[in-house]
Amino acid sequence: MRTATVKRETLETQIEVSVNLDGRGERQMQTGLAFLEHMLDQIARHGLIDLTIHAKGDLEIDAHHTVEDLGITLGQAVNQALGDKKGIARYGHAYVPLDEALSRVVIDLSGRPGLCYNVPFTRATVGDFDVDLFHEFFQGFTNHALVTLHIDNLRGENAHHQIETVFKAFGRALRMAITPDPRMGEQMPSTKGSL
Repeated sequence: MRTATVKRETLETQIEVSVNLDGRGERQMQTGLAFLEHMLDQIARHGLIDLTIHAKGDLEIDAHHTVEDLGITLGQAVNQALGDKKGIARYGHAYVPLDEALSRVVIDLSGRPGLCYNVPFTRATVGDFDVDLFHEFFQGFTNHALVTLHIDNLRGENAHHQIETVFKAFGRALRMAITPDPRMGEQMPSTKGSL
């Protein structure tokens, strides 16, 4: 089983994330941020990753620390669960629509963190959630999962639809990249011999 549990404790947040990369999309979340949980649910469901998240953060200040640290901790857990990465597909991509919105996510489990994020939101908040924080989430994930990640919202008029297509596409792309390739066997999917 490709599983991991990571705890992160700072003066601002206390977070524990458990992942099972070979799961069925089961999830249990307690973050204090309902809209973020709705988005994390998309990763679990569309990535078929079992995901358990418990987070306490300084939400009385704002959601920034909690959202960023959740991205960091999830990235660490995915990286740890992948192990040596032998035999995986390595690359993943997905286009996902939701009504008028369409997003594309491409990921490379390269061992080299890099984020290219192009999501021109049509408004600054969804409910009371600051949509700028999604960049912080994906930056934290990218840096600590050690992946190259391209996220593009290609069109959309409704900010909720825009970000939901991003998270669904992210879940699908991640699922493709982490999937074992039976033709690969125990080979490393890199000419360098390591990722």
